[in-house]
Amino acid sequence: MKHNRQIWSTIEPYIHRNMGRIIVLTGARQVGKTTLVKKMFNGYHYLSIEDPAMRMNLAVLPASQWKALYPNAILDEVQKEPSLIESVKSTYDQYDDVRYILLGSSQILLLNKVKESLAGRCLIFNLQPLVLPEIQTSSWEDDIIPSIWQHTLISGFDQKKMLPSFMLDPRYPQKKNAWAHMEKYGSYPIMSDDSMDEEDKYLWLENYVKTYLERDVRDLVALRDLEPYMKLQRAIALHTGCLINVSSLATEIGVSAKTVKQYIEYLNISFQSIMLPSWERNKQKRLVKTPKIHCLDNGVLQAVLKKRGGLTGNEFESIVVSEIYKQANNIRANVNFYHLRTHDGKEVDLLIETQNGYYAFEIRWRSMSRRPMHVTFATLKLFSISHFCTASCYLTTMRLIVFPIR
Repeated sequence: MKHNRQIWSTIEPYIHRNMGRIIVLTGARQVGKTTLVKKMFNGYHYLSIEDPAMRMNLAVLPASQWKALYPNAILDEVQKEPSLIESVKSTYDQYDDVRYILLGSSQILLLNKVKESLAGRCLIFNLQPLVLPEIQTSSWEDDIIPSIWQHTLISGFDQKKMLPSFMLDPRYPQKKNAWAHMEKYGSYPIMSDDSMDEEDKYLWLENYVKTYLERDVRDLVALRDLEPYMKLQRAIALHTGCLINVSSLATEIGVSAKTVKQYIEYLNISFQSIMLPSWERNKQKRLVKTPKIHCLDNGVLQAVLKKRGGLTGNEFESIVVSEIYKQANNIRANVNFYHLRTHDGKEVDLLIETQNGYYAFEIRWRSMSRRPMHVTFATLKLFSISHFCTASCYLTTMRLIVFPIR
């Protein structure tokens, strides 16, 4: 099954514009970068830089031959041969009618080179795994219906449009099925392949983790021994949705605190996790400075932990935070993500800063709650975050409470 992608409408306006002559698309391995650009740019030459022979031949081409042979081309996994970015730059500077699409699954290797060589010459986009509105499509032609959250980011919060129960939504069955799919298998596009049974999907996830370690991690850093990194990856999966104690992790894994920080950074820049820094407005307030980490995909998390099902409260929180993060990213919303917690336990799971104020998220799993609602209200008021209103939307039997702050 193919799914339409929200980023299509974001990239499309630049296809024929001068500022879109070089488009850089990053994202984790297997999120659908190649499939997307082949569909969008079906007249372009496709060049796989993972092929050593192809890399060798392309690396020696002068700009004139790039113009003659590949005036319009897709360069996949271009971070494997950074010198090609210089070739693209040279061709771009010499010829006005060439257009290139650069793909890469290693954010730091690709973007560092892009910033060095293509500053002012390219547009950069990031493709995330599927979001719920995309999972509800079944072809490239299907319309994607933006979520309430995306409408809120675009047009502002309107409490009158919030339903008293998510189950009153006319698209509730489709949304419920999409959520169940994402919770069970994660949100990589191949998980929607109807030819794969449950065993095939879990096997694919296991192999994905191995491929990530053997290819992406080795691209990032020359690790002689992957075992410490694998231990850290597992520890982060076990601690998803939690504050990160670097010293404790270093002791647990048997490496230095500096190494733990480096490994966490590798997880972040290879699109496997996101870090939420602690929010503070008044530095005199006693806030916990420790960041919170969330794994971005529950399917990959299960493969790392070698488990199936048995969702925990923290894993549910990470699924919700990941979805909110991906949906905001898809519409290129100018927002910042934080968590908020004091030393005496007052907490807000997710605090999003926008140009017009904040949105605070209280994430609850099933009927369980770690704290009464008035505690969250009190926490927001404590830090001079006031004038908020409440709205509820239901995810099957699970509850997500949102506090838009104006």
